[in-house]
Amino acid sequence: QVQLVESGGGLVQAGGSLRLSCAASEGTFSSYAMGWFRQAPGKEREFVAGISRTGNTYYSDSVKGRFAISRDNAKNTVYLRMNGLKPEDTAVYYCAGTRGTVSRWPSPNAYDYWGQGTQVTVSS
Repeated sequence: QVQLVESGGGLVQAGGSLRLSCAASEGTFSSYAMGWFRQAPGKEREFVAGISRTGNTYYSDSVKGRFAISRDNAKNTVYLRMNGLKPEDTAVYYCAGTRGTVSRWPSPNAYDYWGQGTQVTVSS
């Protein structure tokens, strides 16, 4: 069972940047498709970004052009670089993964493993 641990969250002013990291315990990390989701209070968990085993990337419309997902298979880590942060980006951010391919990136049900989440708060 792979374990995912997020880090890098915090408090930032609007317009600022953060980089989230998600470290996986599994040595076959390169065979996993990975995603980032977020959940704000009172809202459903929503897809933010995904990256396939081969490095193809996918983004929600709300973050496209501001966020960038990447992975370092040698470090078993996936990153989410967040630029131009807005107060509406405030949420708990979760890392998720699954072996192989993902047919529906935005669906939380497509992922088998989840991290515990890291809080991102953007002040206006």
